Amino acid sequence: MAIPVPELQRREGAVLPSSSLRAASFGGCSTDSEGKSPILIFFLFHKAVLNELDSLHRLAMAFATGHQVDIHPLFQRYRFFRSVYAHHSCAEDEVIFPALDIRVKNVAQTYSLEHSSESNLFDHVFELLDSYMKNDESFPKELASCTGALRTSISQHMAKEEEQVFPLLIEKFSLEEQASLVWQFLCSIPVNMMQEFLPWLSSSISSDEYQDMRKCLSKIVPEEKILQHVIFTWMEGRNGAALLGSSVDDSNIQCCLGSAASTLTPPLDTVICACGAPSSGKRKYLATNNDVLETDRTQPMTDGTHPMNEILLWHKAIERELNDIAEEARKIQVSGDFTNLSVFNERLQFIAEVCIFHSIAEDKVIFPAVDEELSFSQEHAEEESQFNEFRCLIQSIQDAGAKSTSIAEFLPKLCSHADQVIETIRRHFNSEEVQVLPLALKHFSFERQRELLYQSLCVMPLRLIERVLPWLVGSLTDDEARNFLKNMQLAAPAIDTALVTLFTGWACKGRNQGICVSADGSGCCPVKKFTDIEEDFVRSSCPCTSASHEDEAKRPAKRNIVSRRNSNTSEPLDTANAHKTLSSERSCCVPGLGVNSNNLGMSSLSTAKSLRSLSFSSSAPSLNSSLFLWETDNCSSDFRSAERPIDTIFKFHKAIIKDLEYLDVESGKLSDCDETFLRQFIGRFHLLWGFYRAHSNAEDEIVFPALESKEALHNVSHSYTLDHKQEEKLFEDINSVLSELSHLHESLPRGHFTEDLTGSSPEVSAAHGSDCMRKYNELATNLQGMCKSIRVTLDHHIYREELELWPLFGKHFSIEEQDKIVGRIIGTTGAEVLQSMLPWVTSALTQDEQNKMMDTWKHATKNTMFNEWLNELWKRPELQNETSETSISQQGNDFQESLDQSDQMFKPGWKEIFRMNQNELESEIRKVYRDSTLDPRRKAYLVQNLLTSRWIAAQQKLLQASSSETSDVEDITGCCPSFQDPEKQVFGCEHYKRNCKLRAACCGKLFTCRFCHDKVSDHSMDRKATTEMMCMSCLQIEAVGPICTTPSCNGLSMAKYYCNICKFFDDERTVYHCPFCNLCRVGKGLGIDYFHCMTCNCCLGIKLVNHKCLEKSLETNCPICCDFLFTSSATVRALPCGHYMHSACFQAYTCSHYTCPICSKSLGDMAVYFGMLDALLATEELPVEYKDRCQDILCNDCDRKGTARFHWLYHKCGFCGSYNTRVIKSDAAIPDCASSH
Repeated sequence: MAIPVPELQRREGAVLPSSSLRAASFGGCSTDSEGKSPILIFFLFHKAVLNELDSLHRLAMAFATGHQVDIHPLFQRYRFFRSVYAHHSCAEDEVIFPALDIRVKNVAQTYSLEHSSESNLFDHVFELLDSYMKNDESFPKELASCTGALRTSISQHMAKEEEQVFPLLIEKFSLEEQASLVWQFLCSIPVNMMQEFLPWLSSSISSDEYQDMRKCLSKIVPEEKILQHVIFTWMEGRNGAALLGSSVDDSNIQCCLGSAASTLTPPLDTVICACGAPSSGKRKYLATNNDVLETDRTQPMTDGTHPMNEILLWHKAIERELNDIAEEARKIQVSGDFTNLSVFNERLQFIAEVCIFHSIAEDKVIFPAVDEELSFSQEHAEEESQFNEFRCLIQSIQDAGAKSTSIAEFLPKLCSHADQVIETIRRHFNSEEVQVLPLALKHFSFERQRELLYQSLCVMPLRLIERVLPWLVGSLTDDEARNFLKNMQLAAPAIDTALVTLFTGWACKGRNQGICVSADGSGCCPVKKFTDIEEDFVRSSCPCTSASHEDEAKRPAKRNIVSRRNSNTSEPLDTANAHKTLSSERSCCVPGLGVNSNNLGMSSLSTAKSLRSLSFSSSAPSLNSSLFLWETDNCSSDFRSAERPIDTIFKFHKAIIKDLEYLDVESGKLSDCDETFLRQFIGRFHLLWGFYRAHSNAEDEIVFPALESKEALHNVSHSYTLDHKQEEKLFEDINSVLSELSHLHESLPRGHFTEDLTGSSPEVSAAHGSDCMRKYNELATNLQGMCKSIRVTLDHHIYREELELWPLFGKHFSIEEQDKIVGRIIGTTGAEVLQSMLPWVTSALTQDEQNKMMDTWKHATKNTMFNEWLNELWKRPELQNETSETSISQQGNDFQESLDQSDQMFKPGWKEIFRMNQNELESEIRKVYRDSTLDPRRKAYLVQNLLTSRWIAAQQKLLQASSSETSDVEDITGCCPSFQDPEKQVFGCEHYKRNCKLRAACCGKLFTCRFCHDKVSDHSMDRKATTEMMCMSCLQIEAVGPICTTPSCNGLSMAKYYCNICKFFDDERTVYHCPFCNLCRVGKGLGIDYFHCMTCNCCLGIKLVNHKCLEKSLETNCPICCDFLFTSSATVRALPCGHYMHSACFQAYTCSHYTCPICSKSLGDMAVYFGMLDALLATEELPVEYKDRCQDILCNDCDRKGTARFHWLYHKCGFCGSYNTRVIKSDAAIPDCASSH
């Protein structure tokens, strides 16, 4: 049974989804408030969009899972929805976001970029729809997954707007300003779209919400009744014309309706306009004249011309305006005066917008009607490109400013660009007049021609029509103007009566002094005659009579609240025949919208271009909007031109994108896969999820706060933090479906995948098998869509980050600051994560990218043991196998060689040392001293070992000989279990709890830990050199590892924690291996409760992120007990000055001292103690001979010199008030000596 596409109907009592409208608790949008926020309209639109997306996705899923769906109506819904959402997005980019960017910086650009990404996604969906074939088995699932991705992308975008943008609009704009913004928003949507958009919106919400929207609109739309009538007519829809009287609950609106209706009933020889009315305009003639009007629709004009010839009038007006612009450019070139360049730019942008909307009308209305294969898309794209180049040239001139030398270079280009645009458009118009116009005149009736022209006009938004009609009519003769207006009125449907009244009134404003073009030449507004007839109505309530010159001035002032950045512009079309001041009594009284170009951001040209892209091309509109190019233009030229430390993030982006592609492609195979493939897919998904989480956490905790710390970049990253939360929710949803799919897969019969999936296995009952298979297929299809959604979401997120955020680092952060950020990111990444991450990232990179990434990492970790950890990690066979599987084994060899070359130092073996004579030994010691790359401590260590090398070599040789002679396990020293708790038989020693002993590589003896070895030996144990262990359960010696491999022990674990680098076992504490210390530390891990500071080269508590850094500060001895702090197992304490000592030593030391034993700075806040000293010194009285003596002092806390009164013990700093000072000079007696600076 086919699933019909439901018609759009108003749903009584509809419930809002949780992700949509939250008006009940949102600022000024409370349902019981008289001052509801006009932003409520956007919440209602979001709800309607989400409802439509849910409906489309349900139908697509039903189509994909084998149900019969009426596909062609479904396609129509897709196209309508795309059109609605595209115009909504363009209006936001044109009106809402520029206004918000003036009040709150760095918020709107991200959402404009998201509109571009959503446009790309729509294009992909429609490419798929256009390629539909009935027998294509993959099409239904692909359509369902693409629709799911579209729903996810748009719902996330709207949820972010509701969480960030709308609260800012409500907070930063008053109710009147909000109403002004929404009104400008509505006036920026094309008229033909508004006629469909508002009824669709009304039908998608509940009755209560519909009433709320009506009340909101009544406050948003200006008070003029004719404007409210137009909007509410659209809201009711074409089928609601009969209910028009109830759309505005003010009986005075009928004055306007009656007036407007009467203007459409004159004889044929009169011009129907808002400014001219028939002398017999009584209501009793209304029906008769309507009949005449219907007859007129099929008749030619009085001069016998075809209505379609009006296209020539548009062409002439555009060419005339372009010629004027070219002439103005030549005047500028001759005079060199650029003072009026802003006016020139306004005129250019206006005519560019007219041309673009003219081309939209041709592509969407004229050409499809004449010939579906007819297209001038290439010419339209060329015109757009030339206008854009012209605009960029003017912008370059304005940027050059007062530099006359720079401006002189642009003068010849200004004229050549103008001439080039004129030539292109003239050639285009000539082709249309030759190829298109004759066909239209031949095949279309007069009525059809008028309809096409009227539909072409309605492609424009109201705010552009208000400017275009006076401009066009002002360039026509009286006869041409009368014919133009009559054709428009004859073509308009009856429901558009008020709209046509507006159009004709605006058109009359283009005549000289606003004179009416009516046949009798009276020039009187029909309202003046209407008022004679409608004497029962209050004159002031009629929209026409109330629109006096005073109101005409006040209304724009009321609506022009949000000013743009560059408000010093004037009307772009101040020509001799257009836009004259309406000072005559004969001027038209139809109200204006109250919206001018100053309200529309920097330009609405990009919006027009985006809308035109919907009419003839499936490609995404280019991202060249002038609204938000403040960073992109400046940084796009040198973006990624030079490698920067922060570009390491790009390497992770490439790896993420590669795995996302895998999930998207391979998820389509889940409906017919075995258990191995499913397990592999789940493992790959969890790997990606883990790395994505680590990456997003690093951005949220390190990268984004660094951006927000710059004053010019406040709010720039908040949208991306919201993205991370939404993406984490997507991963969780996919994981939930994967778990359910895995459980269901286990319950399916083993042999079903070898058969047709639409049937059931013969080994089980038909009903049970069919039900399981149906559910499994639905889950697999749903999962495919979710994988597509996560791929699209993250692809767009990464694209926006690289386009918007990363160029900011090159502009606002030095290389050192970027290095520090990269070090912070790496320093919060644990060894286990790095161990898996390195092959994962490098497998997605080229050899050159791998080298650059590792160079950045090595530079950021230059003070640490990271190279040593990488060397040891690379030697492990399991890592080599893993990298060979990812086809980067050659990279590993090159990488290993680079590490060896970068860490060259003297490393003689025991055999070489044993053969050396005294002279050779001394020569090697000199080499060590001359090696400038070695740290002094490293030199001392090597020299000491060389001096004792003969004895060490002899002992090593003796041990090797004795071990080779002893083959029995029982003869090895220590081959017996040891216990931490003998009573409970707990294996271990006094230091550690573990189930094994380590065989020391140096002496071959068995010890529970290295401390036990060092306690009884005259040498230290190198635990990393350990290769063998003994299980204390079975007493068998085997290769060191986490479990016992003896069958009798049945995989006995040696300890809860095992490190294969340090060969460290611990069964009691929480331990992690730091790859930068290359040691095991006590704690939960890097990024959890510790991080590694790359400057200090030590692991610090996560709360100590903001600490004082001293280079390699932990690679020293404790100043109290002189033990080496870096490898100490005792707790170490960080001092405020940046030095370190053992916590136990600190406790003992501070019993009698309060200054650092290294730098002498105070160890804490000593304000209380210093206050006690102040009180003590205030009670003391010095001997007379010392009262006038002063001493020069140096403060250990603030490092400043000063003077203080003589005292044999305490001297107070005059700068910081500290008594932590020392005397540097004692002066002779000075009268009235006091502490001074």
